[in-house]
Parts: sequence; C-alpha cells; structure tokens
Amino acid sequence: MSASTKDTLSSTLPGKKLSWSDFRGQQRLTIEPSDLLEVMATLKEKFGFDMLIDITAVDYLEYAGAKDRFELVYCLLGTESGERLVVSAFLNEPDLEVASVYGLWKAADWLEREVFDMFGITFAGHPNLRRLLLPEQFASFPLRKDYPVQGRGERHNFPVVTRADS
Repeated sequence: MSASTKDTLSSTLPGKKLSWSDFRGQQRLTIEPSDLLEVMATLKEKFGFDMLIDITAVDYLEYAGAKDRFELVYCLLGTESGERLVVSAFLNEPDLEVASVYGLWKAADWLEREVFDMFGITFAGHPNLRRLLLPEQFASFPLRKDYPVQGRGERHNFPVVTRADS
C-alpha cells in the first residue's frame, strides 16, 4: 500500500493501533485483536481487499524475543488492483478469542475452523465452529509447540477404519 493509502486507513480508523512493515515488497499490517472485525471490514469495503486468501496462526512458544504466544495471520487480496496485504494480530493465553470474519468473507468458514482445530483459537460469531480435521472428542491442538511430536496416545482411543472394514 502506498504511504497515502496507509495514512487514509489510519485516518479512517482513528484511535486504532496500526503498525506497518514491509519485507521484500510484501505489506504487513499488525493490529490489536479487539479491532480485527472493524479493520477487516474497512479493508474490504473501502480499500478493495475483496478476497480472503488464507487464515493461519503461528505459535511462538520458546521463540527467543517473542512477547506474544500466538500470531493470527490473514492474507488478503484486492482482485481489481492485484494488491496483497497480510494482517496480523497477536494473542496470548487465556484470551484466545477474536471476532469471526465469516460475515465478510464466506471463505473464512473452513479457514477459521482449521485454525480452531489445530491451535485452539476461537472465533466469536462463527456459525459452525467445530473441529474440521480431527474428531470432536480430540482434546488437544496438534500445531501448538507444546504438543508432543509423538502425540499423547490419542490415536489409540479412536477407531481406525481399514479398507477391509469398509
């Protein structure tokens, strides 16, 4: 985004803490988790970021210099301009809840469910927030850094269907 567009966004959202960075031509905007829905709606409606490409998270547990445990990452695209923007919000336990962007982009349905399933971050207002990849009874979040590489023995508690059984 150009400097004038960044200034326009800042003036459109007065009082919001917006932090910009640029790396190899990729624009990144860091926001407060409580401002997520308002900032995302503004980016879509007033700045043309009409496509949600991806939502993911990063766990910074035991990462030297990290102040926050989780980074929630949204990749946006303006289909008219071809401009891309990465929006980040940092979260810490026990408050791992942000507003769902499902109302803005229907693509958020499965993307938010995947982040919930793998990291345990919840999305307030999501119409169907339940596990996507793992059984509902699964009690852990496998992409967290404190989850053991070999698992905790969960796979022995779930029935495995083989081709012979089906």
